[in-house]
Amino acid sequence: MSNLPKCPKCNSEYTYEDGDMYVCPECAHEWSKDATEASAEETKVIRDSNGNVLQDGDTITVIKDLKVKGSSLVVKVGTKVKNIRLVDGDHDIDCKIDGIGAMKLKSEFVKKA
Repeated sequence: MSNLPKCPKCNSEYTYEDGDMYVCPECAHEWSKDATEASAEETKVIRDSNGNVLQDGDTITVIKDLKVKGSSLVVKVGTKVKNIRLVDGDHDIDCKIDGIGAMKLKSEFVKKA
């Protein structure tokens, strides 16, 4: 069996190479080899401190006291945060914490609830 990727449009396994492109004979979709490599990198998996995979809408718990930059507020250990959003950057999680407001958190300081 070949190591060629399946068609991203119709999921056909009968793709073939044509120069620097992949072609699907079933739906006639063409895409570059670079796009296939880039899409594999884009599926970044974000994990919590215990190694559990996080997804949008999950509820998490803070595992360490976190100082809020620019204020005297502290997010305490055990604070539950509902309905998170995953974003790109060094702070993986975008959320709203009761009593503090909108925040960005690093996934290494939380665990899935």
